[in-house]
Amino acid sequence: MISIILGHKGAGKTKRLISCVNEAVENSKGNVVCVEKETKLTYDVNYRARLVATDEFSVKGYDAFYGFLAGLCAGNHDITDILVDATLRIGGRNYDELAAFLEEIYELSSVAEKNFVFTISADKDELPASIFNFCTVL
Repeated sequence: MISIILGHKGAGKTKRLISCVNEAVENSKGNVVCVEKETKLTYDVNYRARLVATDEFSVKGYDAFYGFLAGLCAGNHDITDILVDATLRIGGRNYDELAAFLEEIYELSSVAEKNFVFTISADKDELPASIFNFCTVL
């Protein structure tokens, strides 16, 4: 399952994501991973969530981002939830590439049986309609 948190800068997406991370930690029978561009959420998310910064691994663009997330899934079968902050800052602002990336993640989430949540700094009407065929807006 893929969920997205939409809104422009200052709309409270990160606070909502932090709440989702902490809730997932309480409800998960496995591991929860929070992915961000750079380490900023260290003191905000529950210590039981694994916090990973993509900048530490030179992840840039949606192809590298997909490989990174697929590697997380392949490397730890106990992960139940992966929550991502600043999706467009990691992958880029090309909305068509974002749609293709999310479709690949949808397939990955089905195969790996993981829940994904992404924050996206955009309004619903700015994004390709195809995204909402497989993503739920929180």
